[in-house]
Amino acid sequence: MGKVWQQYKASVLLLGGLIIGGIAGVVFGEKATVVQPLGDLFLNLMFVMLVPLVFFSISSAIANMNGMKRLGKIMGSTFFIFFATALVAAVVGYIGVVLYNPIKGIDVDSVKALMGTPEASSTADMGLLERIVNTLTVPDFHLLLSKSNMLQLIVFSILVGVSTSMADEAGKPVAKLLASGNAVMMKMVSVIMYYAPIGLGCYFASVIGTLGSKILGGYARSMILYVVIAVIYYLLFFSMYAFIAGGKAGLKIYWRNIAPPSITAIATCSSAASIPVNLEYAKKMGITPDIAETVIPLGANTHKDGSVIGGVIKIAFLFGIFGKEMTTPSAMVTVILGAFLVGAVMGAIPGGGMIAEMLIVNIFGFPLEAVPVIVIISTIIDMPATLINSSGNLASGMLVTRIVEGKNWLKDFLTDTPA
Repeated sequence: MGKVWQQYKASVLLLGGLIIGGIAGVVFGEKATVVQPLGDLFLNLMFVMLVPLVFFSISSAIANMNGMKRLGKIMGSTFFIFFATALVAAVVGYIGVVLYNPIKGIDVDSVKALMGTPEASSTADMGLLERIVNTLTVPDFHLLLSKSNMLQLIVFSILVGVSTSMADEAGKPVAKLLASGNAVMMKMVSVIMYYAPIGLGCYFASVIGTLGSKILGGYARSMILYVVIAVIYYLLFFSMYAFIAGGKAGLKIYWRNIAPPSITAIATCSSAASIPVNLEYAKKMGITPDIAETVIPLGANTHKDGSVIGGVIKIAFLFGIFGKEMTTPSAMVTVILGAFLVGAVMGAIPGGGMIAEMLIVNIFGFPLEAVPVIVIISTIIDMPATLINSSGNLASGMLVTRIVEGKNWLKDFLTDTPA
């Protein structure tokens, strides 16, 4: 009994904090925001360590790889899996909106009045090349020290890791330093997670207390559609990915370890805040450290199956409002590819989807006044979308490990791991 408790203690405590926080949010409504500072404390602790954690995890993983051939295989496999699973998510989302029209019964005028019209993002006027440059790089080093520039930090970390590995003997002291830094940051994650049940519970209470009435508004249909798709994708497709990666043993080890990362994603609504927990449990799933430390941070910024599904719903929403047909072959391809692109640019922090909303409006030629309409959808699906985004990176990590390590990867891990 004690062994079972030790195995599931973290999940039970996290879930308990989440349930208590949710009940408090429902009972006390907006008054529950009084405990938000305690939730913000947990998020701040997570966010403040993101930059060093991502830097050390990625650069260390690459710097300590056995040659560039392995790095190339990991990166190639990662992008292949990211592309394939995101495409599956887009198709699943499209089937969902065709079967269950999300626009039915929506009072668009009242929603616009509620949200107002947000200012256009400055990225809307950028050219394609300028947008790519700004997405991948920053003009000054200090800008890398912000969680708002995570993708740019990942690019920098990859370059540091590659350069360290290419330096051979001269780079070994740096590689050792990076490995030590990574070990320290992972230990810090385990320390912070002791506070997680309290911090997540308080944050969740505040979220439910603030958004509860809005969720019950005219967008309930979109919320229901998204939750149904998310549940199917979470249970069915992630199980399928885990089975493809490791057979029955893969299925078992995935579901044995997915609870804490899932609960963290639900409570924080942040793929970025989930990175530390995902890294910890990825290794418990048998994902090798160098693959985990590459796939998880990179996936938090570029691989978002939940955002892809949400993108389909938002695009279908606007198609319905403006009377566009979306069941023709050309419209189907456009919607799926548009949602796929939206999933790649979504921010990894709560409320980071404004750029994606602007992108949807620009791609399909809708007026800027349409932005607040889909901003609301982003808000109400944020929680389940983050769950799919974050959990999908763990399933993808298993698939990448299967490709890189071969079909016996999980058997070897279970053989080397004490029961």
